[in-house]
Amino acid sequence: MKKWTVSRFDEAKVKKITSSTDLPRLLAEVMASRGFDSVESLVGFFNGGELADPFLMLDMDSAVEAINSSVENGELICVYGDYDCDGVTSAAILSGYLESMGAEVIVMIPEREEGYGLSAGAVEKMAEEGVGLVITVDNGISAIEEAKLISELGMSLVVTDHHQPTDRLPEALAVVDPYRQGDLSPFKQLCGAGVVLKLCAALDGGSYDSVCEQYLDLAAIATVADVVPLVGENRIIVAEGLRLLKNTENLGLLSLLEQCGVDPGALNSGAVAFTVAPRINASSRFGSPMTAFKMLTCEDESAAEYAKELVSLNSMRKTAESGIMEEIAASVDGDPKLLRGRVLVVSGKGWHRGVIGIVAARLVEIYGKPALVISIGDDGTACGSARSLPGFNVFKCFDSCREILVKYGGHELAGGLTVKEENLPLLSEMIEKYAAENISGEVIPEIRADKLLRGEDITPENAASLSRIEPCGCQNPPPVFALSGAVITAIYPLKCGEHTKLEISYDGAKASVLIFRMKTADLPYRVGDRIDLMANMSLNEYKGVKSVSLKAIDHRLHGIRQDRYFAAREVYDRFRRGESVRKELLAKGLPDRNELVELYKLIKSQGGAYYEALYPRLCDKINAFKLRVMIDAFCDTGLMSFSPSTGRIEPLEARSKVDIESSETLRTLRGMLE
Repeated sequence: MKKWTVSRFDEAKVKKITSSTDLPRLLAEVMASRGFDSVESLVGFFNGGELADPFLMLDMDSAVEAINSSVENGELICVYGDYDCDGVTSAAILSGYLESMGAEVIVMIPEREEGYGLSAGAVEKMAEEGVGLVITVDNGISAIEEAKLISELGMSLVVTDHHQPTDRLPEALAVVDPYRQGDLSPFKQLCGAGVVLKLCAALDGGSYDSVCEQYLDLAAIATVADVVPLVGENRIIVAEGLRLLKNTENLGLLSLLEQCGVDPGALNSGAVAFTVAPRINASSRFGSPMTAFKMLTCEDESAAEYAKELVSLNSMRKTAESGIMEEIAASVDGDPKLLRGRVLVVSGKGWHRGVIGIVAARLVEIYGKPALVISIGDDGTACGSARSLPGFNVFKCFDSCREILVKYGGHELAGGLTVKEENLPLLSEMIEKYAAENISGEVIPEIRADKLLRGEDITPENAASLSRIEPCGCQNPPPVFALSGAVITAIYPLKCGEHTKLEISYDGAKASVLIFRMKTADLPYRVGDRIDLMANMSLNEYKGVKSVSLKAIDHRLHGIRQDRYFAAREVYDRFRRGESVRKELLAKGLPDRNELVELYKLIKSQGGAYYEALYPRLCDKINAFKLRVMIDAFCDTGLMSFSPSTGRIEPLEARSKVDIESSETLRTLRGMLE
């Protein structure tokens, strides 16, 4: 279960917005809940503005001078990118623009297994190729030793990057990075392609017109894919880039969209994030990033073949993810202790290292706690990728384990490490120790709604108005609405029961709710149930008829006190970890025999149950701590099985009479109480 929070807004500010702008009330309420409390701030958001003068970026004039000189002298220029979507598109933009200037250009992008950024081997290869000028895109700010080697081998260097610099900069003719101290550009949160776009504009004398017409579609894809905040100049890049992308002449992108079944005219930031970007990233995960680069820069019919290969590689990525997830689910079900820690640490032999970060993110979503996924190689070297939630700092955790790590890096919510296989047990202990000492209470995933929806808000006009917030993404998510006490009036399976549609009655209104990836057979609700929802709202049009569509983000039975649930769950986790718990709290988890008998009969009469469906129907009588204790007691004595990975509880046939009081869980709890 996730923590739900509903934002509040000042009614007086909403009235001021609606009286001073053309925004309908619902959109005004959403904007007010997001902190837009003046007409001026709203004008700045919706009207966008313009990209700032590229020459405000520190060293931009030096970069232009160095590149122009190299082109005039006929030097071979190497554009050195990165293997992710931002790095590949950055390389495509800059190499294309340099070639239009008449430059002789080669492109180098490291394979994922070679690691991020410049390497000595890559630099030596450039020298062998006769390169005169190296230009990095989406990397280079930390390439101190590699920059020295470039100089020693008689080449020049221009760095363009968007990552945070250290106190020491690489030796180069120019280092263009918006985060450099002394940089005067007003917007700092560009992705690598955003910086490259500004470099190209500077090379064109400071004008964005021609550059944006040619490359803004690629810059928009990179900006969405790199999950930088979609505010300020990034919002301009994506909004205008999507407009151009709908009419793109890029053969590779057109082929990719066609093979994915995406109508270019219907593209939005969500489609880019979940359709285009993953397939470009799959190029380096299961093949070579040069495949994606060639697709983006190809000008003949082979573009379709490159696009087809990316689609195939993405399918391989999905298969690898599913395989790892199945192995982890089996491990969790076979050893429930894995979930008792504050951080979920799992490892496996030969797991594809290109997808373990994606798997870690999925584990955080499923289990609601930070996760570290480790792939063990044949040589005994283990590489891990972690994802987290606010309240647990991945980088600081890894730093506390540095004495046993080969290398590590990251930030608060994500990171990676390399460790010897023999140190994995110790690593798990050190991570749990750090978490125990640095986490106060539980780290809980949260969903924040912009407002509590009213029945009168559910209109096609309101749904249509929300599109004005697009493009949506990091720091500008699609509006989320809370619904409290909606009554289910009908349930329909979609796509052979893989997804589910609900018809609801809510506060005098009727609406449809789509629940994707929820099999109708597993739906924990019945017609007539009252449920609470967190949902997005959009406009649906079919055969000229407009209607409102709600897409569920999260859902649960009405009436759950989430504060009580999280408090009880924390007590259960602490009890299972053998930590000190006040006796009055422990006592609330000890069931009597009648409660055990009633619960057993209920679950057996239903032929099994899902925990997430069982708890809401019993929460008025049994707290979450006691319910888990009772389920564990049934499992201890062979009366039931419980799958932590799915939450499914299955009754088992007892071969002989069972004494539930012999349960190890109950005996442990009574012992702690005594």
